[in-house]
Amino acid sequence: MIKINNAKLSDNSLVDLEINNGVISKLSKSSGKQGDGIDATGKLLLPGLVDLHTHLREPGREDSETVLTGSQAAVAGGYTAISAMANTNPVADTAGVVEQIYRLGKEAGLCDVNPIGAVTKGLNGEQLAELGAMADSIARVRIFSDDGKCVADPLIMRRALEYVKTFNGVIAQHAQEPRLTINAQMNEGSVSARIGLPGWPAIAEEAIIARDILLAEHVQSRLHICHLTTAGGVELVRWAKQRGIQVTAEVTPHHLLLTDELVENYDPIYKVNPPLRTQKDVMALREGLAEGIIDIVATDHAPHPAEDKDCEWQAAAFGMVGLETAFSVVVKTMIESKLMSWTDLVDRMSTKPAQIAGYKQQGQLIAENTPANLILVDTGASWQVERNNLKSKSKNTPFNGMNLPGVISEVIYSGKLVLSNRLIVNGNHG
Repeated sequence: MIKINNAKLSDNSLVDLEINNGVISKLSKSSGKQGDGIDATGKLLLPGLVDLHTHLREPGREDSETVLTGSQAAVAGGYTAISAMANTNPVADTAGVVEQIYRLGKEAGLCDVNPIGAVTKGLNGEQLAELGAMADSIARVRIFSDDGKCVADPLIMRRALEYVKTFNGVIAQHAQEPRLTINAQMNEGSVSARIGLPGWPAIAEEAIIARDILLAEHVQSRLHICHLTTAGGVELVRWAKQRGIQVTAEVTPHHLLLTDELVENYDPIYKVNPPLRTQKDVMALREGLAEGIIDIVATDHAPHPAEDKDCEWQAAAFGMVGLETAFSVVVKTMIESKLMSWTDLVDRMSTKPAQIAGYKQQGQLIAENTPANLILVDTGASWQVERNNLKSKSKNTPFNGMNLPGVISEVIYSGKLVLSNRLIVNGNHG
């Protein structure tokens, strides 16, 4: 049994609770006494975070990340569920590969690891992958994505949207028109023109978003837009929602804070796909998230070993690690700016992602008899990002040296204390 005393909920009420057999067995108004168990005085108790966009690299690139190290990073960041993208080697395009990833997550035992299946075989965009077999596997895959690549062929995209309707699945699209982004290295704009790097125009993202919204409406299926980055994209999603089209969208923490001006020094730590955009885009994304036009925050945690980042810009890999900093970056950009409340943050980082993915044990409101996937946050504290202290196997964070608000001190996953005083204490690997 775990007891938590004097915890504050997102509605500011103070509670005591007991956890037994993986669920909240007792929830009552705080007595104000310390008692035995975890003293949560001054801390916020929230549902565990849920990420729908995580690159774990296993199988194939265990030098970047493994399911275990990714799970450790997730727990350190307050996540009790993550979703493993399909661009592994071999690609997660069969029941066998998604079941392997699912089992590795169970072995790690630190958070739910839900595999995402590829839309097309080998991510090649030519033939549909084994969507039905992955959906029927023990991994029960419901989200499919070729992330890292766009499903550029409209006929393949249509067929995928039609297919997943049969089991209420969703296609998560990496919106990037390949013909408009050949050799693109950063956002196309005044900075790219000044420093001479080939540009990735906003229209390359928006053209695919617009096309796929219309396809989703035509076939009456569910579309999810990965890592939205442009002001125009926000308006397209707004239009779709006004029409009742089944579209959801995510934004990454780095696109809520960083701009393309950081690329001026050619530091590849800021090289990411889709690229960092302009301040105008950043503000539109924040407003879209606050309004609920953008449904969720997703990390797009993209680990790379040092040799893939510590090189010249053109040769460097795209991507940033994000699991351990996501919560604090959202607090900085959305809570401290008063754009969102803590209740809104719970909705965008826990409740909504769990609903989109159908993760029934996650994102539940804190109440008796609900699954005990919970985090405690010291909202008055801050921490300095030190890349070498990250739990992730890769250290490619753009936030190194930055002071960020909100310290996650405890994480309870499935009724087990897996993080205590910021130290991972449980799971099958200790």
